[in-house]
Amino acid sequence: MCLPNDLELAKAAKTLVEEMVNVKFGEEVLIYADTESDWKVVEETAKAVYNSGGKVTVIRYPAPRGVAEAADPDIPKALAAAMLNCDILIEFSSKYLLYSSAWVRTMQTNKVRYLCLSGMTGDMMIRCVGKVHIPTLIEFQEKLAELTRNAKRMRVTSSAGMDVEFENNPERPVFVEGIVKDKPGEYMLIGQVDWAPVEESINGKIVFDGSLWPPEEVGILKNPVCLDVEKGVVKRIYGGREAKLLEKWIKSFEDPAMYNVAHISYGCNPGAKLSGYIVEDERVWGSVEWGLGHQAESFKGRAGPAKSHTDGICLNTSIWMDGQQISDEGIFVHHELAALARKLGKL
Repeated sequence: MCLPNDLELAKAAKTLVEEMVNVKFGEEVLIYADTESDWKVVEETAKAVYNSGGKVTVIRYPAPRGVAEAADPDIPKALAAAMLNCDILIEFSSKYLLYSSAWVRTMQTNKVRYLCLSGMTGDMMIRCVGKVHIPTLIEFQEKLAELTRNAKRMRVTSSAGMDVEFENNPERPVFVEGIVKDKPGEYMLIGQVDWAPVEESINGKIVFDGSLWPPEEVGILKNPVCLDVEKGVVKRIYGGREAKLLEKWIKSFEDPAMYNVAHISYGCNPGAKLSGYIVEDERVWGSVEWGLGHQAESFKGRAGPAKSHTDGICLNTSIWMDGQQISDEGIFVHHELAALARKLGKL
């Protein structure tokens, strides 16, 4: 018997494959997941790829002990080889392989389109893909990206005490996530706009009050984690238990680059909620996410590689671009964004 949520998940997987991934007839699609992944999501996506005419392969493997480069010792050789021999990669692994050595080698071939859906659950896919009006959300993201590209100086604050200022480089890309284009590259779940500011211009106090992952022991935060940032480098980490865990985790790599601020992202998926899964948390409406550590080459920044990467979520943020307020504690007040937010059910 097919339950209602099974039908909704099948529809969401179809939307993902046909409207977002744009799988073409005969394309080789590799879907991989670890033992902590939601297998039902993997199955429905594989069916959708097959029904669209793609040649689908699914690989499941034991969850690594870490993420990014820290996952290298646990990545099966067969998976690493398969990653090099496909047109599209769809990652559902809970412990993401993004920024791992196998992933870097794959992306250096400049022939693979990679979609990161790390930790995606069935409920999350239904809310963040199946029930979202994709064209309106893309229009919202493109407008937000346009405003960001045109802004020279920005300030981001939050009710939790964050206050950070920085400058943008107009020659660096501002990514609108959600649609996998025909050209090779890395793509993320819809509901996020991300870029790398001029690193040495990033100064102030970042306060994570939503979630933080990795380290694995954290997830949804009970206590805020505060970071003092000078010229794009974290100089001090403080707060409660979670702050100590983060500091210990970063120190364990013995890599100064782990203290670099790698990028910032807006969260703007109307279906996202704070769940403890970073792929969803960083898309919570009105939030911003700061990434620390490894900086992907696609950002065209100066921070560069590091041994791992972590993301922290700041809720209910206020954003200013060249003195103009764009959002107020998580509510987009810019007139064009507000109109689109209303269509998405967020005003």
